[in-house]
Amino acid sequence: MLYKTLSAAVYGVDANLIEVEVDVSGIKTNEDHFHTVGLPDAAVRESRERVRAALKNCGYDIPPTDITINLAPADIRKEGSGFDLPMALGILGAYGGLNKKEVGDCLFVGELSLDGGIRGIRGALPIAIEARTRKIPRLAVPEINAREAAMVGGVDVYPLRSLVDVIHFINTGNSLQPLKVDAAALLSTAQGASVDFKDVRGQHTAKRALEVACAGGHNILMIGPPGSGKTMLAKRMPTILPPLTFEEALETTKIHSVAGVLDPGAGLVGVRPFRSPHHTISDAGLIGGGMIPRPGEVSLAHHGVLFLDELPEFPRNVLEVMRQPLEDGTVCIARAAMSLTFPARFMLAAAMNPCPCGYFNDRSRECHCTPPMIQRYISKISGPLLDRIDIHIDVPAVNYKELRSGATPESSDDIRQRVMRAREMQLERFRGLKIYCNAQMAPRQIRTSCELSADCERLLERAVTQQGLSARAHDRILKVSRTIADLESAPAIHPKHIAEAIQYRTLDRTFWA
Repeated sequence: MLYKTLSAAVYGVDANLIEVEVDVSGIKTNEDHFHTVGLPDAAVRESRERVRAALKNCGYDIPPTDITINLAPADIRKEGSGFDLPMALGILGAYGGLNKKEVGDCLFVGELSLDGGIRGIRGALPIAIEARTRKIPRLAVPEINAREAAMVGGVDVYPLRSLVDVIHFINTGNSLQPLKVDAAALLSTAQGASVDFKDVRGQHTAKRALEVACAGGHNILMIGPPGSGKTMLAKRMPTILPPLTFEEALETTKIHSVAGVLDPGAGLVGVRPFRSPHHTISDAGLIGGGMIPRPGEVSLAHHGVLFLDELPEFPRNVLEVMRQPLEDGTVCIARAAMSLTFPARFMLAAAMNPCPCGYFNDRSRECHCTPPMIQRYISKISGPLLDRIDIHIDVPAVNYKELRSGATPESSDDIRQRVMRAREMQLERFRGLKIYCNAQMAPRQIRTSCELSADCERLLERAVTQQGLSARAHDRILKVSRTIADLESAPAIHPKHIAEAIQYRTLDRTFWA
């Protein structure tokens, strides 16, 4: 007898519908033969042992017969343990343990424990989106994954605890109720932050540079001695970025769900991600990879901030793989069997010491590094990567008076309001162009949106000539100038905006160039 159930497999950040076909022979054998076909991986092949034990411990004895399970379409590789539940239901249905001849209006995913419990899976959100796309009205998922799946409207999501619950649900139809989630309320409650810019003493120039960076979506590099507050400043960047829209939150949640790092209790990523990988990370860990490619840190930082502390300590090959994501906002990972694209539109924030000991040009401590040592240290960062960083800022050590000052610094909420006003101007300026901030401007947009007066032209020409700036550095200055003007709600770029943007090119004015 043949019985069919529906399931789904995740590829990249999307899901594909999988039809689980179970055929059992009516001929009893001395031992049961359990065959799984349709390009299953090791986890899927091992599911037969979990399924057999779960059925037995739930009170269902399987007579020894030939059982063949086909995962269609057969030309797509299947991975993971989420097929346990539909396979168990297919076996029960083939033996007549279910009242319905087929369950075509519901999609099932879940891993079975040996006692019949249902464990969580990866990628519940893209599976729910696929169910909605295929017009499947009901989705049955493990209870731990139900909140994220319920974010997708148009599909009734049923939380599952055990195989017995699922069987009652199919046979009676009324033992489980669909989970309802208020996505808008969940998003608003998740917007709170535990850190704030008012905790940072001094560093007014660095705070201003971070405000400009967030207002225009510019990448930023902070250079300063140990303990000057670079990491502290970077961790507070998400608090001054505009709040996530629901579409952005859904896209970010999808990536985190596929990667298996989503908090099951939250159900939705409501704040902008902040990822800070250690400098021992591999290139595959940074951009994604594996036999079946998984999202890397650049994708997990999508719509958020990727912070690389101690930038020169990262292997050069690891840093170089970021060129494409920084330029295109996507990561394409090609394998012999498949090619997957992950979104990776993030802000890069990096921090580094000015020299190996960290005290070059420090007024309070002496630097013991020789010029060749400093040059070797700085040269670990390639010129093409530095060209993709719009703002380079010095972060000097905080003096005692600023550290003990009783004045209350500006809060993140105040800075965020100015950033949001600047972003709104940019969205209006680039309406219909699929450009969301000044950092994404192409040369054509730079020519039309960054028109300069005669005074601005003279100032920029002097800076380019005296400092030997490249054409790319010239464009970066114009983009940052446009952002500074937006923060002041100025329709045109003024000389003071150009002058401030030039000050944010530290590496072009020193030996780092």
